[in-house]
Amino acid sequence: MPNGPLSLPARLCLLAWDPARSGAADTARVHHLVRAGALTELARRGLLTDEDGIATPVDLDSRTGDAVLDGLLDLIRESLPRRWRTWVALHARLTFDAVREQLVAEGHLRAEKKRVLGVFPSVEYVLARPAAAKVLREETRSVLEGRVPAAEVSERDAAVAVLLAAAAPGAPAGAGRGAGDGGRREARIAELTERGGAAAPGLRKIVAEVWGAVSAESARAVASSGR
Repeated sequence: MPNGPLSLPARLCLLAWDPARSGAADTARVHHLVRAGALTELARRGLLTDEDGIATPVDLDSRTGDAVLDGLLDLIRESLPRRWRTWVALHARLTFDAVREQLVAEGHLRAEKKRVLGVFPSVEYVLARPAAAKVLREETRSVLEGRVPAAEVSERDAAVAVLLAAAAPGAPAGAGRGAGDGGRREARIAELTERGGAAAPGLRKIVAEVWGAVSAESARAVASSGR
């Protein structure tokens, strides 16, 4: 995929932007998706582990060098023990906002000042590299649709695809449709979950836990919106 150095939450945040419209939906579903990516990234790096369903820091001192990830790690360290599902939603907007600002600083997004109704100051975030974002979306769709054998998908790309699928209908348009019926799609998600959890012991369980949390939060959001 393009944007190789980008963290998992940064990739998921970019995928929330529609290259055709430039804008992104600043919704709870997207906030949960980005937070899930950050939790998974910390687990991938061996800084969070699972203890009976609780997201648990491995130690009190390790850092990633990424301000967003380190901020979330500090929050978890300073808080009462909580389950993965809770952390996907709790104060999730803080992580989304931090990732968005990070993407602005790195030149992936552009912050444009405007006025609502010609009076109230506001900021609109638009893609600074729409072509690269479009490629990222197309390659994620390709992974979800099974055009690439799961064994040939990188662990990070598999995790991105799995979490994006959980956030449907927030996933790229058409994602998963080429995989055939629901059973085949579920089988593909299972393959990608296995692949995405291959980086570290116990990570497959964590990816599955976070996937379930994002899926449940997304379903709740859809139900409340009446869609």
